[in-house]
Amino acid sequence: MHPSLSPARLGAGVALAVAALALAGPALAGPAHAGKKTGATVKVTATEFKFVLSPSSAKAGAITFTIVNKGKLAHDFAIGGKKSALIQPGKTGKLTVTLRAGSYPYKCTVPGHAAAGMKGTFTVK
Repeated sequence: MHPSLSPARLGAGVALAVAALALAGPALAGPAHAGKKTGATVKVTATEFKFVLSPSSAKAGAITFTIVNKGKLAHDFAIGGKKSALIQPGKTGKLTVTLRAGSYPYKCTVPGHAAAGMKGTFTVK
């Protein structure tokens, strides 16, 4: 042992180093969500009388459906027990739903629209 390093000094130095690493550990790991995408985004294009979803499936978790109404009538989008606001022609809306793996029916809830074809099944992996 070096003459200037007494056991007390060595112990204090080790304790200080351990404390510094414990405090710095989370900072060294980086922010938990910085730059990371949190959940999937699916574009839903609505027209008379159909939906086109891109992509047509997503991984389980929070999924944000961005609904773009390219039709001439107002539409909404319902999936997983949730429904978007009514989206006017030329406007865009969003609906975020947390879904587990499985198949989920979706539809437009405006009377007559689902019966005319605005419905389908979305797959969550």
